[in-house]
Amino acid sequence: MTAFEGIAIVEAILFASGEPISRERIAEAAKIELPLADKLIRELEDRYEDTGSALTVLRLNDSYQLAVRREYYEYIRRAFDMRRAQPLSQAALEVLTIIAYNQPVTKSFVEHVRGVDSSSLVNNLAEKRLLEEAGRLDVPGKPIAYKTTDVFLRTFGLESLADLPPIPASSGEQTVIDETFPDGEN
Repeated sequence: MTAFEGIAIVEAILFASGEPISRERIAEAAKIELPLADKLIRELEDRYEDTGSALTVLRLNDSYQLAVRREYYEYIRRAFDMRRAQPLSQAALEVLTIIAYNQPVTKSFVEHVRGVDSSSLVNNLAEKRLLEEAGRLDVPGKPIAYKTTDVFLRTFGLESLADLPPIPASSGEQTVIDETFPDGEN
């Protein structure tokens, strides 16, 4: 396989996937070793950058997705007459922040931190695919834990959760949040 063919294969896999796909899965599908897959993905990224293409390769943790550059979103919206997504409320951003920095967590944890009922916000964010279920905790009642998704990473322009900014300490003290609740739920 030539380098040109390898890049074309990786591009075809990314295009056909439509969703983030792991580098391991790309290598497996292309029948190549992982280091070569990594090299071909980088070369595809460089090709798009060098040619000024409207396309780009998004890196989301250890997965990749073919996407359109942000500067072309308005044209796509007009072409498909898509409604502009409603901006997230301050309360929704608070919920996302709590979950992103402490995941996986339960609705009860979010409510404990915020001090108000947040169930509908968590459900709404899950409907928008910014959050997803991360399993159930092994405690009485087996509450559902939530975590952020690749859609969350794409929406906020992050490659991984490691790209989140550090939480500023208040009053010179570092705040530590754990999932211990006053009512005994953990």
